[in-house]
Amino acid sequence: MSNCRVYGKSPYKVVLLHGGPGAAGTLKELAQILSNDCGILEPLQTKDSLIGQVEELKETLDQYADLPVLLIGHSWGAMLGFIFTATYPAYVNKLMMVGSGLFDPKYVKNIMETRLSRLSEDKQLRLNNLMEKLNEENNESDELMYQFGKLIEEADSFDPIKLSDYEIMKGQYHIHKMVWPEAAKMRENGELLALGKKIECPVIAIHGNFDPHPYQGIKEPLETVVDNFTFILLDKCGHEPWIERQAKDQFINLVNDNLPEKMPNIKLGKF
Repeated sequence: MSNCRVYGKSPYKVVLLHGGPGAAGTLKELAQILSNDCGILEPLQTKDSLIGQVEELKETLDQYADLPVLLIGHSWGAMLGFIFTATYPAYVNKLMMVGSGLFDPKYVKNIMETRLSRLSEDKQLRLNNLMEKLNEENNESDELMYQFGKLIEEADSFDPIKLSDYEIMKGQYHIHKMVWPEAAKMRENGELLALGKKIECPVIAIHGNFDPHPYQGIKEPLETVVDNFTFILLDKCGHEPWIERQAKDQFINLVNDNLPEKMPNIKLGKF
């Protein structure tokens, strides 16, 4: 499966969506943890358009998943999961949004300022230098994006057991550059949030109180458009709860409480 990693044994009713856009591979550790209890699919988003990523995910689920699924999206993956669930509601039994990107643009402006304030002066200079080089785009953009992501992960973590050990697939900066502006435009014009009215399944948003993305930019807008919405704020927790020393167990327990065997046993055919 060139665009999908598989963990555990069938049936595959749990699907993890990575962040970015263009951060394929970052959910490997979470997939390994959860695969002790159930089969996991980790789709790798290879398309360079928003609709392309939605349709690619549909094709992956058609081919490999035991529908409907528990869809767990992290960061950008939470937003993609939100869009997908609104577009293909019959495919998703429950949506979990972990460390989601923001749905209210008024909270966006201070994210990078918060991150920089958490880094040493040397790392602040390095992060700014990486951002400048990425704006230029060159043959080293994928490697620069990887280095940028590792610094961001450090700033986004409260008390990590260890920072993630992941690899980023080639071509990911191109994907990020093409897909994210589409999503940002949808957020600005309200189209993204409006999709919540089409979601039929329960939605659970889990967010760390140390995540630089202000939780109000997720909780407040989504509770106005999603009928069955639950928001959970984790204490002493950054952007990736599964690496946080003081929040990991609570997070994993929350996920385990929502695994498919605890969900309605609905069997759908392939679409």
